[in-house]
Amino acid sequence: MKEIKIESILQVFQSLDKLPPEVYNLMKSAVKARGQAYAPYSNFSVGAAILLDNGEIVLGNNQENASYPSGLCAERTAIYSAGAQFPNAKILKIAICAGSKITPTNKPIPPCGACRQAIAEYEIKQKSPIEIYFMGESGAVAKSKSLENLLPFMFDKSVL
Repeated sequence: MKEIKIESILQVFQSLDKLPPEVYNLMKSAVKARGQAYAPYSNFSVGAAILLDNGEIVLGNNQENASYPSGLCAERTAIYSAGAQFPNAKILKIAICAGSKITPTNKPIPPCGACRQAIAEYEIKQKSPIEIYFMGESGAVAKSKSLENLLPFMFDKSVL
């Protein structure tokens, strides 16, 4: 038997105002997108903002449906929109802001598994890392230098 140790390294900014200006503005866009989410069932709203290498910012937010599997997370809404609108652009950064209307969320909330897989697809496609910044409705902001850092054993086309 062989043992494998897996580590993820994150940088943590104590608050939104400690972010570099470009990332601060991107996160403010994610916060705004979160405010426009459609989440009447979970009362958990998420906003995402993607910075592309062409300078465009693409927004997304979660869109729920009474038939739960039919909804879509903010991250995937933004990623798929970016892919549809700017198919040749690379994703440089994604900022995510999540919060509940029921309980305060003051710690970083990372992307769910399905969103990690979607981000992985684009990171592999573009052959370059995507910086991921995530936060709750307030408090610290976490940064991962890449999706692979959050999902070390990525499922990709090499296993098909």
